[in-house]
Amino acid sequence: MDFDQELEVLLKARFALVFVKTTEESRVLDQIRKMCARTERSLLTWDIADGFEAFTGGIKTLPAGPSAVAALEAIEKWAFDSLFVLKDFDDCWSTAQIRRKLKNVVSKLRQTRKSIVIIGSTNQIPEQLKDDVFLVDFSLPAAADIEQVLRGMSQVPGASIRLSERGREKLVRAALGLSAAQATRVFSKALVCDGVLDDRHIEMVTEEKRQVIRESQSLEFLPVSETVDDLGGFDMLKEWLGLRERAFTEDAKKYMLPVPKGILLLGIPGTGKGLAAKTIGGAWHMPILRLDIGSLFSNLVGETEEHTRKALHLAEAISPCVLWIDELEKAFTPGDIDRGASRRALSTVLTWMQEKQKPCFVVATANDAHALPAELLRRGTFDEIFFLDLPTIKERREIFAVHLTKRKRLIRDFDIDQLADSSEGYVGAEIEQAIISGMYIGFDQRREFTTADVLAALHRQIPLSVSQSDSIEELRKLLIDGKIQSASFRETAEAQDAFVNPTKRRIHLLS
Repeated sequence: MDFDQELEVLLKARFALVFVKTTEESRVLDQIRKMCARTERSLLTWDIADGFEAFTGGIKTLPAGPSAVAALEAIEKWAFDSLFVLKDFDDCWSTAQIRRKLKNVVSKLRQTRKSIVIIGSTNQIPEQLKDDVFLVDFSLPAAADIEQVLRGMSQVPGASIRLSERGREKLVRAALGLSAAQATRVFSKALVCDGVLDDRHIEMVTEEKRQVIRESQSLEFLPVSETVDDLGGFDMLKEWLGLRERAFTEDAKKYMLPVPKGILLLGIPGTGKGLAAKTIGGAWHMPILRLDIGSLFSNLVGETEEHTRKALHLAEAISPCVLWIDELEKAFTPGDIDRGASRRALSTVLTWMQEKQKPCFVVATANDAHALPAELLRRGTFDEIFFLDLPTIKERREIFAVHLTKRKRLIRDFDIDQLADSSEGYVGAEIEQAIISGMYIGFDQRREFTTADVLAALHRQIPLSVSQSDSIEELRKLLIDGKIQSASFRETAEAQDAFVNPTKRRIHLLS
């Protein structure tokens, strides 16, 4: 249900106290006013500065309420069926007297058709009031709300809005994740700077959103620059993603096709998990949000879950999007070291993944599968769990080709076969670093770098496959047991033949 519909149901059910956590006070009041007008209910607002104010017609005499206690007493004595909206009242209930008075008043209001709605921004409800308060989420503006903001801007005298049909759609999409006030501010900025709001200002709106997301301290808005061509190998992962690219369209919805929930990518560092996450956003033309797990945790009870919910709600507001949760195992570790905060955060994320309705595709990456809670590896939590193993010789050829092309070098100028054969046991990040090291050699000698320079750089490296061989073997056991799927091979037996059979594999350590 929409916010106003949910509130109407709560009032009909005689819920005497509702708390709306939001920073969008004006938009909340506007929706409450429309609901009261539709249901012919009187509406009064109160704040500590100006006291009571009639928000709908028909009220001639206002009650007196110079203080929080006086306001509650006035509501208790008010003779008419009304809805009272108390602004920032969460700043007032820090004292025992006001908490007790509010609890007493709410108890009496249940026998009447009077109710209280508190609009505030607190993360904590006092323990004494938790049984009396019903919490209602007020979501950030949807596309239709942003459209309404644009229509309002077009009616301002002197405002010139010249958006193409496609540009208007992109501008609205870019503004998702902003509050109505923030969207109005950035649209107004464009009008003031250029005298017109047109397709050129889509990037300005996107940059405003980056700033807002950065201020959240939990999410990072990443530029969509990588494509499938930047990802060497992983044919099965690419095929899986290709089949689901159109699953976010209206045609898929009409086909009754469920929106993909997300995937978990397992592999040692450097195998390309982060690059794969970024590639998905580029391939699907979706914004990428990186969730900083460490910023979610707090020493205060309840703050961790609140930060987690806030980050997830913001991701939903920007959807469709890709939500990248990096190094998942470092966040949700079991134990009582963090007073159970990690378990509660995990529960919040799992519940959200099961119940979310918005097209927010989760890409979680992890290096150590055994450090992950069993709930995350259970079938159904993610659509699929992929294992990113050491690249095969074919994949190493592709990786060398990708990184050489990225640096504007011709592939034919290098012996790709020799490089691929000499880099057995190296991950993609190590191959890239070998190319960069080879470039330094050539640059220092004032010449173009060569295959020999890259081979020399490879000789000086000790690959992670040596130092983390135990982790690789543990992940391969999960692959053999059928608990995870290879990102490179269609069949488990094929992956086993390529990676697991000792007679087929050798770690190429160059001294």
